[in-house]
Amino acid sequence: MPHYSFERSRALIAEAKQYMPGGVNSFARLGVSPTPLVFEKAEGPYLYDVDGNRIIDYYMGLGPIIIGHRPPEVIAAVKAQLELGVLYSGQTELEFEAARLICEMVPCAERVRFAVSGTEAVQLALRLARAATGRSTVIKFEGHYHGWMDSVLWSVSPPVDAAGPEQGPIAVPGSLGQDLSAGEHLEVQAWNRPEFLLARIRRGDVAAVIMEASMCNTGALLPVKGYLEAVREACTQTGTLLIFDEVITGFRVAPGGAQQYFGVTPDLATFAKAVANGFPVAALAGKAEIMDLLAGGKVVHGGTYNAQPVAMAATVATLKLLQAPGFYEGMTARGTRLMQGIEAACRAAGFPVWVKGFPQIFYVGLGMEEQPLNYRGMAEFDRALYVKFTTALLERGVRTTERGAWFLCADHDDAAIDATLDAVKGALAAIS
Repeated sequence: MPHYSFERSRALIAEAKQYMPGGVNSFARLGVSPTPLVFEKAEGPYLYDVDGNRIIDYYMGLGPIIIGHRPPEVIAAVKAQLELGVLYSGQTELEFEAARLICEMVPCAERVRFAVSGTEAVQLALRLARAATGRSTVIKFEGHYHGWMDSVLWSVSPPVDAAGPEQGPIAVPGSLGQDLSAGEHLEVQAWNRPEFLLARIRRGDVAAVIMEASMCNTGALLPVKGYLEAVREACTQTGTLLIFDEVITGFRVAPGGAQQYFGVTPDLATFAKAVANGFPVAALAGKAEIMDLLAGGKVVHGGTYNAQPVAMAATVATLKLLQAPGFYEGMTARGTRLMQGIEAACRAAGFPVWVKGFPQIFYVGLGMEEQPLNYRGMAEFDRALYVKFTTALLERGVRTTERGAWFLCADHDDAAIDATLDAVKGALAAIS
């Protein structure tokens, strides 16, 4: 199997550091082994870099690419809108149609408000929750990521020895320079431990509980049986709003996201990533009585680029494609085969492993015997070993994230899966 070279990417990143910190524009792109890559184009499940490599892509833009790179229907819709205009500072019928489609697809969606990033949508959700309840306290969970703002960047990946006891975690800030006072009304809990959470909610002073319904930012961990239902009931009984962060799971694990998959409906849910197959679109969806607080203007939410027409054209085209018969079933079949193949290859090579999550977004717990319950167990993940694995994969033409997540798209066909499994076997042999 050929070993790919990335020297031109390495040189270009070194040059870019003269103009951009680290040569990149997101913390998630820093320090990637063997070097952050520079790309020229993408198509289907493939990326093409400046070194002339064709790479099977399992980053999928870290989640947005759900159909595949450059799907003709989405590109055509975007081109058509570009001929008409880019930004009006007004409304278009496209955004009305996009909102209608979301309301038809997502169980909690009675109203929709668009934004540009998931980070923004989360901030709006928390503001609405506090306005609707008259309360201040918000509960989030260790290992759950809700954007990089000071008010929520707490205990995303804290050192366990600094995080306090599991029954009463210490909120750990995620960045130097973070305004610590912004976390004054935020409390952190251990996820998947109902005995801790339910007692806290029942005190009746919590504005909102925000969570990833499946912990896809860390481990693709699933909720234990009855957990989501118990949280939903406790929130309803105490007037606490339940917010699902579906930035990753939305439109990826099912047409209506994780809430449809698990059959538990939140009061509000945030979306981004897969909603527009790579275009910068986010949305907050939820109950009319809560969302309509925005209609009077007393709860403020603005944004120059909210519902930008070109992005809305991509949104409508994407959502229509996601509703095509068999769309999710095909990804499920191929993703399941990939998951099973990776697990079998790891075990055959003598590595402990678990491969869990959804066929459209799963994790490979290389070096671990079994999938943990929550973030505390993920601390055992051997990142150094996994980076050796992903580096060896990249040298064989397969790109996947260094944190363990694999994202699929509909264009990952059987040929791409077969080639990936061949690369997995070669990479495991190289690091054994």
